[in-house]
Amino acid sequence: MQIIRETGPESGDILIHHDQTVQMLREVASGQREATLRMYQPNPTVAFGRRDELNPGFAEASAACAEHGFEVLVRKVGGHAAAYHQGCLVVDHFQPASDARSGNTLRYELFGSMYAQALREVGVDARMGEIPGEYCPGEYSVHAQLPASAGGGRIKLVGTAQRVVTGGWWFSTGIVVSDSAPLRAVTADVYRALGMDLDPATVGAAQDANLHLLMEDLEDAIVEVYAQNGFH
Repeated sequence: MQIIRETGPESGDILIHHDQTVQMLREVASGQREATLRMYQPNPTVAFGRRDELNPGFAEASAACAEHGFEVLVRKVGGHAAAYHQGCLVVDHFQPASDARSGNTLRYELFGSMYAQALREVGVDARMGEIPGEYCPGEYSVHAQLPASAGGGRIKLVGTAQRVVTGGWWFSTGIVVSDSAPLRAVTADVYRALGMDLDPATVGAAQDANLHLLMEDLEDAIVEVYAQNGFH
């Protein structure tokens, strides 16, 4: 498996990555590229789902993003709005598969479990499962239990989405690692504009649960967990 850790001036441009994704998926599915794991830290962006774009409050939600300094992206996959910035880690997994269209649910469960494991390896009490009031809700979200010293409660840390084509699949994971306050603020305003339920207290970061966590340590833990699960 090829591992790409992107850095540099354009490495955080999630709009560029979004455009590149389809091409990379086609290359992997056709055998022109080996299985690939791409990791990068995105610029401030709110990724909306197609249903959000059709919501009467979408224009207001987009304006709220601009007020907070976040770009707007409408993605082809995934559920509802999720906010990212440089304190987040996006992991895109491109994998060839002869029968890519089966196993969608199994992939959500497998990778949710793997990312929860990686977070536990770096000192975050992470578990898989939806929590009440979370953004972009899903049963395979990964959340963490905050220690009493941090106020207790549960916070969402990981959201996932996937896309399949003939011959391969792409699985995308967004992990909130640090600086949750700006994400909480923009997410609260976006969900209010869309008329959707949200408990702002569920918007958190892994560093809220482990103050000493470093981004590079989490990246290394993810690569190790991938190897342990047979992705080489």
